[in-house]
Amino acid sequence: MNLTQQISEDMKTAMRAADTKRRDAIRLLQAAIKQREVDERIQLDDAAVVGVIEKMLKQRRDSIVQFEAAHRHDLADAEKYEVSVLQAYMPQALSDAEIEEAVSEAISIAGAKGQQDMGRVMAQLKSSLSGRADMGKVSSLVKTKLIG
Repeated sequence: MNLTQQISEDMKTAMRAADTKRRDAIRLLQAAIKQREVDERIQLDDAAVVGVIEKMLKQRRDSIVQFEAAHRHDLADAEKYEVSVLQAYMPQALSDAEIEEAVSEAISIAGAKGQQDMGRVMAQLKSSLSGRADMGKVSSLVKTKLIG
């Protein structure tokens, strides 16, 4: 069963259980997937669906920060719930040691000597770590390894 089918099944389960919060979160995800499929006129595979979920997670995390800064804890809690629902569809996250090992390996494969080679290293890492690691943290790790 691919990821899109799993999301559809989870939607049906939430509807049968009358779990409106979960149903609404999954409905938002399905709408984002469908929007991307219509915009690009393609059928999304699992990797592309993970990309959509990553984008939604980033949006939710940014919203949480803004809502908490404005003391709107009710809205922040709603966003946190959506993050928990979306996180269930993401692949297993890598540990810090695994990420560091992948960064070191990518630097050696790319033959990176300095910060000017960061783009090549990140391009290599993006395909292998996408959805399994926070690419912002990966980027900062690559930068520190290339500088130091």
